[in-house]
Amino acid sequence: MESPAAPPVPRPAGPRTELPITTAAPVKKQRRYAAAALSTVLAVAAALGAAAAVSAVGDRTKVLAIANDVPAGQPLTTADIVVAEVSADAALTPMPATDRSMVVGKRPAVDLRKGSLLVAAQLQPGTGLGDDKQQVGVQVKRGQAPAGSLPGDKVLAVTVPGQGEQPTGKDGAEAPPTSVKAVVVSVSRPDASGAVVVNLAVSSSDGPLLATRASSGRIALVRDVRSGS
Repeated sequence: MESPAAPPVPRPAGPRTELPITTAAPVKKQRRYAAAALSTVLAVAAALGAAAAVSAVGDRTKVLAIANDVPAGQPLTTADIVVAEVSADAALTPMPATDRSMVVGKRPAVDLRKGSLLVAAQLQPGTGLGDDKQQVGVQVKRGQAPAGSLPGDKVLAVTVPGQGEQPTGKDGAEAPPTSVKAVVVSVSRPDASGAVVVNLAVSSSDGPLLATRASSGRIALVRDVRSGS
């Protein structure tokens, strides 16, 4: 005999409560999307950086650099010049490596420091000496040479009278000082006393005379007017 079915449970009276429906994605899923997007951005940035690095390496060029300290006026030798690779930069104008054989024997107009790049403006045109010229080093005291003297300047190397000496002419008037015409080849840096060594190119007939006068340390330089001054 079958048991009777249970009577239905009556629903409570009153308004029905509707459950809210949301369309927002779970928080964890949003975080996964953000992480994926960030990974993509980082990958693109890394690729761009690698491309820039490769491009920079490809833009490097071979130039001339100084291997040893070279004072102004001293001829450059093969051992003084090396080839270096630098990034191409419009602000830099070093001499190309293909000019290496051309600069050997040239005389720098300024002191060259080891590790620096060689620029054409640092070199004097030619060797600074002609076939009929000699070079004499003259130490000039502070105040006895024009400030800013440059290679190529035409000067007079004047012999300064010693203390108590004053040459006079036949009539007893002060005689003009003796001088030698010369061209500046190079100028050293001042020493502790302010004196500089000026290498001068002079005619072969004046070389021994100027060297003798320079040995007494009584030489002053008078610069001629520069072209265009």
